[in-house]
Amino acid sequence: MCSVHDTIEFEKRGIPAAVIITQAFRNAAEFQFRAKGMDGHPYIELPHPISNLKPEEMREVTLRYVDQLVRQLIA
Repeated sequence: MCSVHDTIEFEKRGIPAAVIITQAFRNAAEFQFRAKGMDGHPYIELPHPISNLKPEEMREVTLRYVDQLVRQLIA
């Protein structure tokens, strides 16, 4: 799960980062954070699946998580 690894590397360098996953990848993300010594690191979890959404539907989903993303990046 490259996005988790990237987030960890950014965070180690003092650069705020966030992982955005779908529910299907929750366990994998939690495992990777735990394995890298960052157990409990927050992530943004979207419903699954999203690959079949139309652009306007994806926009609606995305907009529901913008505030959470901003909070995580400035925390």
